[in-house]
Amino acid sequence: MRKIASRAFAVTLAAMLFAAALGFMRARAEGDDAKSGEGTTINVYNWGQYISDGADGSIDVNAAFTEATGIKVNYMTYDSNETLYSKLKTGGSTYDVIIPSDYMIARLIREGLLAELDFNNIPNYRYVDEAYKNTAYDPENKYSVPYTWGCVGVIYNKKYVDEADVGGWDLLWNDKYAGKILMFDNPRDAFGIAELSLGYSLNTEDPAELRAAADLLLKQRPLVQSYVMDQIFSKMEREEAWAAPYYAGDYLTMLRENDNLAFYYPREGFNLFIDAMCIPAGSDNKEAAEAYINFMCDPSVSGQNLDYLGYSTPISGAKDYMDPALAASEVAYPSEETLARGQTFLNLSDKTLQEMESLWLGVKTAGGSSGLIYAAAGIAAIIIALAIIFIRRRRKLARRRSMYSK
Repeated sequence: MRKIASRAFAVTLAAMLFAAALGFMRARAEGDDAKSGEGTTINVYNWGQYISDGADGSIDVNAAFTEATGIKVNYMTYDSNETLYSKLKTGGSTYDVIIPSDYMIARLIREGLLAELDFNNIPNYRYVDEAYKNTAYDPENKYSVPYTWGCVGVIYNKKYVDEADVGGWDLLWNDKYAGKILMFDNPRDAFGIAELSLGYSLNTEDPAELRAAADLLLKQRPLVQSYVMDQIFSKMEREEAWAAPYYAGDYLTMLRENDNLAFYYPREGFNLFIDAMCIPAGSDNKEAAEAYINFMCDPSVSGQNLDYLGYSTPISGAKDYMDPALAASEVAYPSEETLARGQTFLNLSDKTLQEMESLWLGVKTAGGSSGLIYAAAGIAAIIIALAIIFIRRRRKLARRRSMYSK
């Protein structure tokens, strides 16, 4: 667990360094152009719980960006890549900066939904480590700039879960914890866990393997308290649930609220991901959006932002602005041996995605018909009971009238 004293020191130091960096950025601007973005507002669409907002003495990233550039930020959140995709695909909303995951970036590129970046407006890109460039999802580095990276594992409560039961994904299928297990509320992550449990690739397109994964998820369904995304924070922190799959960075945030929580990377493997900043093809403020991306790549900004979030930075220089305990954390920065078990999601064919969506719908709605039967039976029982009461009252009333008429 991160020590409060060391965190307070790190926050104070980071604030001082950031103030110096902000002053440098202003000085670097030419004359009255220091706030050339005055009057401009950009729409930023990001995951929930995924930016430092000034809480607990942390940096308010969006406010700092506005202070440095004059550009205002209209900030909105989503809870899954699929939600983001649906918003972009159906239109009706205009965004300037989005932060999807690797496989979704590949899909958005393929469908022409992203704009090519002008890296002349993103000079801080030079701070990004080479390991996060020329990726499988954006091999020519045209459309994205890494924001964070991380891994998916299992969060559990040490008060209620036996240590003998931890280590693999099978904890999430253990009927000892029925009703206290949470599961991802999106098909790609949920199927990924089932696929790894069965020894398959995270990127299988074999219909038989997809059906086997769906069958495994169906077996889990009676044990699941609820399918969630951002709600996992409150449910795990308040001990309403005892075991859940989630992102390592978010575990570190939850740990601050409940030190009974623990985390592990499953032995069967796990998802290793990169989330990156992109600009949708329909952006109305592309240069301002690129200024935002550039700001986020400043090592002092990235360091303070991810020090608060707990996620891993793709900018090694950012660790100088973090709590040393976080920079050395084996949860945030696993060993090479652990990372070797990680697999990255790739973009799947439309046919496979449609099959997965169909199977996922079957998992989520399984038992729905029986539920309706039980509900109908309950309503019928109430109606019959009321009818019996009504008939009995009518009979009593008839007997009374008969008595009075004699």
